[in-house]
Amino acid sequence: MDDLALRLGVQELIGEYAERIDEDRLEEWPDLFADPCRYLVISRSNHEAGMRQGVMYAATRGMLLDRVFSIRRANLFEPHRYRHVIGPIRLKEVTGQVAVVHSHFIVARIMHDGVTTLFATGRYLDRIDISTTPYRFSERIVVLDSDKIDTLLAIPL
Repeated sequence: MDDLALRLGVQELIGEYAERIDEDRLEEWPDLFADPCRYLVISRSNHEAGMRQGVMYAATRGMLLDRVFSIRRANLFEPHRYRHVIGPIRLKEVTGQVAVVHSHFIVARIMHDGVTTLFATGRYLDRIDISTTPYRFSERIVVLDSDKIDTLLAIPL
């Protein structure tokens, strides 16, 4: 596989991920994942301690769809949106049909009244299925820099 094509495909997937969340296209968000998959939001200290469960977890695309359903119909939270800034995107290794990719993120939270705050920082640890185009996440671990996780964490990071 051409290295440039691989890097562009990875960049497109990561960019599409942020856009679907930031533009409130959450119903399309699970389509970016293979099935089965792993999606985990975890604090840095818990991740470094080897813990496998976090504040948000899914092991299948169906679980991701359930997450979106609960955001839209069941969870009660103050309306807000995110804006992601992601980079640099680092291709760490390619083994078979899986690319291991790391990137850093900053997420701003925009409340319904327009107040914007820095909501989360951290890094994405991704395993990306590159066997088909477009690529899909087989695993996305969201490692938060802070151990203090805002109770308003409802929307995926």
